[in-house]
Amino acid sequence: MTEQHGGADERPLPPRPPAPPSFPGAQGGQTSNAPQSGERINPPTEPLQGAPVSGQPGTGNGPAAPGAAHGSSPYGAAHPGTAFQAPAGTAPARGSRAKRFGAGTLVGGMLLAGLLGGGVAVGANALMDDGDAAARASQPQTVVVNNEDSVNSVTAAAVKAGPSVVTIEVAASGSTGTGSGIILDNDGHILTNTHVVTLGGTAANPDVEVQTSDGRVLTATVVGTDPVSDLAVIKVDADDLTPAALGDSGKLNVGDTVIAIGAPLGLSGTVTDGIVSTLNRTISVQSSAAPEGSDSSDAPEDNGFGFRFAPPDGSSQDQSTAESSIFLNVIQTDAAINHGNSGGALVNTDGEVIGVNVAIASAASGSAGEDSGNIGVGFAVPMSYAERVAEEIIKDGSATHGYLGVSVTPATASDSSSTFTVGAKVAEVVPGSPGEKAGLRAGDVVTSVDGIPVTDAQSLTAAIRMQPAGGKVTVDYTRGGKADSVDVTLGDSAKQ
Repeated sequence: MTEQHGGADERPLPPRPPAPPSFPGAQGGQTSNAPQSGERINPPTEPLQGAPVSGQPGTGNGPAAPGAAHGSSPYGAAHPGTAFQAPAGTAPARGSRAKRFGAGTLVGGMLLAGLLGGGVAVGANALMDDGDAAARASQPQTVVVNNEDSVNSVTAAAVKAGPSVVTIEVAASGSTGTGSGIILDNDGHILTNTHVVTLGGTAANPDVEVQTSDGRVLTATVVGTDPVSDLAVIKVDADDLTPAALGDSGKLNVGDTVIAIGAPLGLSGTVTDGIVSTLNRTISVQSSAAPEGSDSSDAPEDNGFGFRFAPPDGSSQDQSTAESSIFLNVIQTDAAINHGNSGGALVNTDGEVIGVNVAIASAASGSAGEDSGNIGVGFAVPMSYAERVAEEIIKDGSATHGYLGVSVTPATASDSSSTFTVGAKVAEVVPGSPGEKAGLRAGDVVTSVDGIPVTDAQSLTAAIRMQPAGGKVTVDYTRGGKADSVDVTLGDSAKQ
């Protein structure tokens, strides 16, 4: 397997949150209510791989089932805490039409936490919500503050960040899905996941609508997608938007309190909290790149949500899976994340977005298509990475990713019979590649990239791909048992 790019995070202790702001009440919306396909992955006995957290897409109508998925920011400074204001009965603004935001369920294994979709794909687990959940979702959702004198940091963060999180509904060729998004600027750019806007890789030119926290329903266009990071940017034409305050994910510590905001199961404005469980977790997910040559395609057997735990020896993935998989370094959290959360915000106690919710792990239970739902293992793309990708998409319509130019295999500890790996062993160096120019050789064992630990081929790929084309990184490696490091200027993976 060939690698791709990376980035590192130094994490000093963050400042204590400021006193909670004052605020009124708040609300949100929801989306489609049809069955969806889930993603499956192997049990967590191998390197982690994630499953998107959006409401999953599906095709056709299925039977209803019980609801069960680097740097400083140019986008917006922290804004004073305000409540999500959309009292029940408030009519959507600007000729918007009332819509129902639906829901879905998850499948066993790692799952995309994004789309809540309608329909069942052949060979895939259906993710659907029942009619009652859809009805609830159609009602305004409010962040209720009954006693401003006892507001905690979670409430304050939700009040501040909530107006910057939207619910997204996507439709194409009879399929629908629901996810979440983060308002980046006053121009209407919204960050979400690729698997949300492509319905898990089944739609190239879908219809996209957005519901804001104040109840407006707006038509959106896709600015660009980046399947490598599973990130995308859409745009709406609207006034009075509330851009999110973007935080520095490089300053996170394990144990920090984080808050997830989005539309799980189509329930807009949902707030859950937890902690950072670990950082730089590598997960593997199926690519959600839009189909080429047509507006949409039949959903693949795994419906684009084939999130799997990477096998320790790198041997169990077949060629087609390896070619269609992407690898991400993510923040792991135990904050409750479910389908519909994909593209939504993971924020710190200052109300700053430090991650984009993308995937969850779910333990299978019962018959096919059923699962245990959220089990406290969710994943988010770090904001330091997501912000860079978003900036490039807004500027150029696409994002770049680093290229090292080496083929690697998992490196196991010497004289060990276990499947534990300790790095990525270079099997071959591409002539003329950045890796060769930097002096890497076959037999070297890469152990970190810019401070991000590398334990296997997947984590090296994720670390290299996090970097932009032309980015400079420090690669730590061992050769003949001696540790060394080298600075590398990465190439452009898209040109290889």
